[in-house]
Amino acid sequence: MKLRETPSACPSLWRSLPCPPAELRLDLVLSSGQTFRWWESSPGAWTGVLGEHVWTLRQDRDRLWYTVYGKEENGHPAEAAMLDAAEMEQILRDYFQLDVGLPALYRAWGAADPHFCKVAKDFPGVRVLRQDPVECLLSFICTSNNHISRITAMIERFCQAFGRRLCYLDDQAVHAFPSLSALTGADTEERLRALGFGYRAKFVSGTARAIAEGLGAEGLRALRAVPYAEARRVLCTLPGVGAKVADCVCLMALDKAEAVPVDTHVWRIARQRYGAVLGGRSLTPRAHQEIGNFFRGLWGSHAGWAQAVLFCADLRKNQELARSRDQGKQGQDSPGDVTH
Repeated sequence: MKLRETPSACPSLWRSLPCPPAELRLDLVLSSGQTFRWWESSPGAWTGVLGEHVWTLRQDRDRLWYTVYGKEENGHPAEAAMLDAAEMEQILRDYFQLDVGLPALYRAWGAADPHFCKVAKDFPGVRVLRQDPVECLLSFICTSNNHISRITAMIERFCQAFGRRLCYLDDQAVHAFPSLSALTGADTEERLRALGFGYRAKFVSGTARAIAEGLGAEGLRALRAVPYAEARRVLCTLPGVGAKVADCVCLMALDKAEAVPVDTHVWRIARQRYGAVLGGRSLTPRAHQEIGNFFRGLWGSHAGWAQAVLFCADLRKNQELARSRDQGKQGQDSPGDVTH
């Protein structure tokens, strides 16, 4: 979808807030597997669904520009009148956790870890999102043995099939993430399999039903207030949720900055950069714990944020290597295009 609006072309539709690149790099944060509902709609502009609204974001020097679309008028998206300027800014500040000062954290991590210091200079502004817990949980269940590009396509089909239509952009409908009530039908698993979810269909539908009949969306959100270990334990009781998915949700939706998601990507970083014996010979539950504890000891209370920087850097390196190997092959998943 291509959007023609720019801050200079439609100033009445755009607002901005101070946000230097050292605090946030949209291109790094929105494309590195934390979320799957944003796309680069035109060079430097990112469009996606946040809450019940469609947004376009753009960075210009030290400012973050944004516009929000509401329901279509005469077939075209209109500016969202239901949100005032203060509400829009607060939503973005919460989503990007802009109250967390990133440069100070980078300095502390770099002082404690020479490898981080070397990598981070080329990857400023990588911060952890604060996502809706239901959306984050169901999305990350889909990441098992998967690629970012494929996950993104799966989530898009998921939202089109089960989510409420928000508006049209360039004649294409944009949908909200499905509500729990939309996912509790007896045919949900069957419909997900038809959408290409494979074995993940059982876990997505089972977890949605378990939450709807148990904690509820508010109960899941309330895990933000409990200790990390307790939130992780509760999540691991849900269908298809293991240590990695639980840690992703703890970090990116439940305010557990110390959570360190460990997949084969992070396991390789730990072994190659921090000691070959760390985590043992395979990615076992014990290895998850050992690697998480190691990084928490190294980086401190925001260890999950530091890990996100290294993950992003390693992902970009692998994607560049894959592109150099696969030049001329269009529309295929890159071997380096992996997520948490």
